[in-house]
Amino acid sequence: MLNTIFAVNFNLPLENPVLIFALILFIILFAPIIFNKFKIPHLIGLIIAGAIIGPNGFFLMERDSSILLFGTVGLLYIMFLAGIEIDIAEFKKNSKKSLIFGMLTFLIPMAIGTFTGIYLLKFSMPTSILLASMFASHTLLSYPIASKFGVIKNRAVNITVGGTVITDTLALLVLAVIVGMSTGVVDGKFWLKLSTSVVVFGLVVIFIFPIIARWFFKTYRENILQYIFVLGMVFLAGFLAEAAGIEAIIGAFLAGLALNRLIPHTSPLMNRIEFVGNALFIPFFLIGVGMLIDFRVFFTGFETFKVAVIMTVVATFSKFLAAWISQKSFGFTKAERNIMFGLKKPTPVGVRLFISEKTIRLGSV
Repeated sequence: MLNTIFAVNFNLPLENPVLIFALILFIILFAPIIFNKFKIPHLIGLIIAGAIIGPNGFFLMERDSSILLFGTVGLLYIMFLAGIEIDIAEFKKNSKKSLIFGMLTFLIPMAIGTFTGIYLLKFSMPTSILLASMFASHTLLSYPIASKFGVIKNRAVNITVGGTVITDTLALLVLAVIVGMSTGVVDGKFWLKLSTSVVVFGLVVIFIFPIIARWFFKTYRENILQYIFVLGMVFLAGFLAEAAGIEAIIGAFLAGLALNRLIPHTSPLMNRIEFVGNALFIPFFLIGVGMLIDFRVFFTGFETFKVAVIMTVVATFSKFLAAWISQKSFGFTKAERNIMFGLKKPTPVGVRLFISEKTIRLGSV
């Protein structure tokens, strides 16, 4: 009767774009309010909400192209914010520590993850290496919380952000090598092409982007135009990164670094950048991540549960071990160690989604 009166399809999953968008907006609105009452970070609340409404929950909506689009925007936005908000002087000062931390948080999970895959999970060598690369990679999912509490100027945050770029780049290089080996194209020409394209990409973003941005900001003063320009540059950098053979999130981060000195942290433009990302794009990304979660797999048998527990323990322990070694090496406090661990705490998002989805599509595992 309602369908006839209102001429609206209320069947599940929802197909009306207006209703879908309204539902997501109300989730973004009420999830923080509800979960904050239980002292649960609103980011976790949005992921849980996504699991509830997604295909593996009550199936209120599909994880369709629109969710994927906004989710991709949100993921790149997190890395862009990390780049544009970072203290450049501190970033340069801590560059060696970022390199060391990035290598530790890559090599330790890779070693433990590969061993676990081969000897505990009985996977093949290529599958175990790919599994380990998912342990090694991480996304700065907790960065909005760090920004909210005003601790992004802390040296531990600075080093973690730099280390994230290093470890994610290395994890994606592992993917490129494994996929290349499966297709028989890993040779000298492959490495020459990859290294050349990455260097050219980096030079364009770091040196050419600021020149273009400086001219645009001087020529066009309208706030909306400046915001759209910045957003366009971020996604252009993401595309150029993909064209160079690395992941778009690296391009988004470098775009943030390139525009860092041109956008004052207290300017109206920076306020708009942070507001739109935190209010819309990043929550969309988190809801989309939640839609991937299928709690039913825990009840399909002991083997599935065992694999899930092993993966969770190994990923978490290896990341904590990297943070602990870094703390002892750098003379950091326990609080700074916890910041480093919390920012890069293993999550089923970002680079590891890219790795798992791409390897499945290519049939590498």
